Amino acid sequence: MNLNIKDKLFVVTGATSGFGKSIALRLIAEGARVILNARGEEKLISCQQNFPDQVEFVAGDITTDAVISKLMLKIGARSLDGIVVNAGGPPAKSFMSTALEDWDNAYRNILRWKVKLSHTVLPKFIEQQNGNIVFIESASVKQPIENLVLSNSLRLAVVGFVKTLSQEVGNLGITMNIIAPGYHATPAMERLYKKKATILGIDPLEAKAEFEKEIKSQKLGDPDDLASLAAWLLSPLSSYVTGQTISVDGGLIKSTMG
Repeated sequence: MNLNIKDKLFVVTGATSGFGKSIALRLIAEGARVILNARGEEKLISCQQNFPDQVEFVAGDITTDAVISKLMLKIGARSLDGIVVNAGGPPAKSFMSTALEDWDNAYRNILRWKVKLSHTVLPKFIEQQNGNIVFIESASVKQPIENLVLSNSLRLAVVGFVKTLSQEVGNLGITMNIIAPGYHATPAMERLYKKKATILGIDPLEAKAEFEKEIKSQKLGDPDDLASLAAWLLSPLSSYVTGQTISVDGGLIKSTMG
């Protein structure tokens, strides 16, 4: 399928690992131009060297105002077609093991920077009368995941923010959607394996198998498959889809609205 995104410009944050890396590579394969963001500059340089005509980058912590400003300077006056809002999650904890500082950090790392980035990029999209934003969150927004109380709580705030904002800008050619991944074969799952292994007194590989048992498909998801959905949501083909939270979970969520 031709997504009609050749030579269009996108931003992908958290682009050197997990979902961000898979999405970036899918966009590149479709002929798009991408500005990548991640903390590790070496991996960003390597990707740019592999795709010199398509890749630019801004290294640094996207949850900070300074790096968001650098990103906007990199975009400059160019037309921007879409952005993937993606970063790592908070540590795996039960409620009683959290301190107030954990909640403050979760607010900064899950919600605040996404509001800041949206505030910063929306004037450009409004001026263009087009633009697509895809947020990578978690299936926990539809069904809580044990020992992820920080993620379960603050990502729901992202859903409320995105849904409300999508209504405010829906008549301006701007779409905003959320992908809610279930358990996928990404480095982020390692913290869940370790937490479950500690609680149950088992090996991390056994803990992985326990997670797989929860999934109806009996296997972890492939981030490259999710990247196909993200690329479609960033493309003109999805112009009638906005304000949605779309699960990619292998049947993990049991709700009828999953």
